[in-house]
Amino acid sequence: MLSRRSLFAAAAMAALAWGAGPAQAQDTIKLGALATLEGAFAVMGQDGMRAVKLALQQHDYMAGGKKIELIEGSSDASPDSAIRAAKKLVEQDKVDILVGPLSGSEGLAVKDYAKEHPDVTFVNGTSAAQDTTLRDPAENFFRFTTDGAQWQAGLGEYAYKEKGYEKVVLIAEDYSFPYTLALGFMKDFCELGGKVVDKFWVPIGNKDYSSIVYSIPEDIDAIYVALGGADAVNFLSQYEQAGGNKPMIAGSITVDQTVLGTKGKRRDQVIGTPSAGPIADAWDDPDWQAFVQAYREAFPDGFPTPSLFAHGYYVSTKALLESLDAVEGDLSDNHAKLREYMSTHEFDTPTGKIHLDENRQAVADIFLTEVAENEKGELYNKVVKIIPQVNQTLGMDREAFLALGAVGRDNPECRE
Repeated sequence: MLSRRSLFAAAAMAALAWGAGPAQAQDTIKLGALATLEGAFAVMGQDGMRAVKLALQQHDYMAGGKKIELIEGSSDASPDSAIRAAKKLVEQDKVDILVGPLSGSEGLAVKDYAKEHPDVTFVNGTSAAQDTTLRDPAENFFRFTTDGAQWQAGLGEYAYKEKGYEKVVLIAEDYSFPYTLALGFMKDFCELGGKVVDKFWVPIGNKDYSSIVYSIPEDIDAIYVALGGADAVNFLSQYEQAGGNKPMIAGSITVDQTVLGTKGKRRDQVIGTPSAGPIADAWDDPDWQAFVQAYREAFPDGFPTPSLFAHGYYVSTKALLESLDAVEGDLSDNHAKLREYMSTHEFDTPTGKIHLDENRQAVADIFLTEVAENEKGELYNKVVKIIPQVNQTLGMDREAFLALGAVGRDNPECRE
């Protein structure tokens, strides 16, 4: 039987241990990272996750004086899979902050889920559907990356005026992000007099493009393609094999390194293809070059240059870590200080300065590009022009822009 002194000592030790638990927990911030590590967009998600780890490595897995514990979540680009992964991270793993998701409709779903968890801060990965932030935003959801319409700023005008393309068909995946891309391209293209004479919408993961390839009319000038990952590779291969010879205008993801970096016979087919987006592979800016070098050193098995998915996840994670430093890791009062800092400060990134608008949506520079080949035989996007500080309404008055209506299969339209 224990003596009274032994019982007191044991009780004191238990009290100390109980008190140490919360203190220990407060010394660690749990960060969830959600990306498409399954399905047709897996290669994109893998590069996004590389970038999260690069940003954390550069911060020594510390921010605001606290250790950062990374917990990974995997989806397949579907909204349901993104919610399942987010629920695990938030409700089981008890993350404080979640970075992600990657794909457009995933972002819309996670935005709505964020409203149910005001005690968690959500930072977008690269999900770029317009209404993730434009309509009915979540107060605890922040997007330090631009959306798909912003990505295409300047492309419609360039295709019409410089390339001379007046009639095109559109081929894209059938969900919210390509709808957003199409708006960004079509807004200027259609206003100048261009026509999108037909649209072909396909499901994510589509493998057979033969019916579309043989439905493309001859009397067009170019094909606007907004396909990503394996979908883009499959279409380009099948179009080439069928003898297709129309030039291409590319949505950002179609000439990203996740496509250009793959092996195949598409080289001659895509050289000279105009596009626009948040990065340009060969930009000579020192900050971009430093990011490219750091990425290559950390991931020799990665792409020749970081994909736009690596860029987006890196920018998002870096902005978060810098914000945690600024508020000394204070997550009290539902992360009030952290969210105030992120909402109101300007950040330096590898592609220039960004700040958030009233809906916590990034305003940033966009790169008009063309695909070229370097001395190593690698394909890359060379800079044609930089469009500075593009906002989510593409320079229009917000109310007038909202009056255009939500993007969709049939909005916008400019057929003959």
